[in-house]
Amino acid sequence: MKGSKRLFGEVEGRPVYEYTLENSQGMQVSAMDYGATITAIKTPDKDGKLENITLGFDSVEPYVMYRPYYGATIGRVAGRIAKGQFELEDKTVQLTVNEGANHHHGGSPAFDSHFWEVEMETELKSDESSLTFTYLSPDNENGYPGNLEVKVKYSLTEANEWKIQYTAKTDKTTLFNPTNHVYFNLTGNHVNGILDHQMQLNSDFYAPLESDSIPTGDLLDVADSPFDFRQAAPLKTGIESTHPQTVSNRGYDHPFILNEDTKGRANGQISDPMSKRRVRFYTDRQAVVVYQNNWAEGLYEIDGETVQPYSGVALETQMLPDAIHHTNFGNTILKPGEKFYSETIYAFDLI
Repeated sequence: MKGSKRLFGEVEGRPVYEYTLENSQGMQVSAMDYGATITAIKTPDKDGKLENITLGFDSVEPYVMYRPYYGATIGRVAGRIAKGQFELEDKTVQLTVNEGANHHHGGSPAFDSHFWEVEMETELKSDESSLTFTYLSPDNENGYPGNLEVKVKYSLTEANEWKIQYTAKTDKTTLFNPTNHVYFNLTGNHVNGILDHQMQLNSDFYAPLESDSIPTGDLLDVADSPFDFRQAAPLKTGIESTHPQTVSNRGYDHPFILNEDTKGRANGQISDPMSKRRVRFYTDRQAVVVYQNNWAEGLYEIDGETVQPYSGVALETQMLPDAIHHTNFGNTILKPGEKFYSETIYAFDLI
């Protein structure tokens, strides 16, 4: 296992560093200390060509200027909270509102827009190296109660796995539902898009959305709908569908509820018929939000080419968005004395 560090730019006069882990097979995972953000994941295609299979920039400045959430750690709470308001221990909590009338991805600025302390370990064990990022989110940051200490650990294994481990503790009752917002494009070039990628999910139900992307509270059967990925199907299924949910969202921006009993099988996967690359994911979270960069506005470039809609697909493992308002959506409350722990693994290979 090897590790390296390089200057990645600066934010408000403070240097930003990118750290890279590399295993003996040449796979690389890179992340920067600004936002605990994944900047690149490089894996070989069917011909052995090593390419970045995520959306990302070659310096920190575009991340700050455009805030696209590419590879970012999202929190305190991923997704949207209706009107940024909820009841917690008989008190009304009002968060900052940063998307229409709602709170989105932890507010602004949130986890993705702060510096994190980082520790790189390349000799933990022979088959794994890691980067551990630490951030203290102060009491009342974007309205959230409690001083929240968060650690995010990225590990690269010799089995070509990228592991994400989240731990957190708080001194006041608060909400916590993190995710990573990495966008995959297994072709190795965002210009090719991801609509021909095949996706399979061990999911029988999905959560429909209101017009402002807040979940309705319903959990609907995927059968006989463009949300049925129990058998592999192309991601363009949603784009080509006339289903009201995919039409209004320009495709998928939806939570899929993951089946609990997968008997050691992956919770889901995507693959690319062109490069033959595949990524499978395993998670202890309740859901995965699938988003296809549907609303990319062509405001910025990667490698000299304008980024268009459907240039990447995010597989955001998390508890269901807006869970605090829906008793059937699971628990995202973290209390003093409790230790939050969650793990998601992305495994890379060829089909």
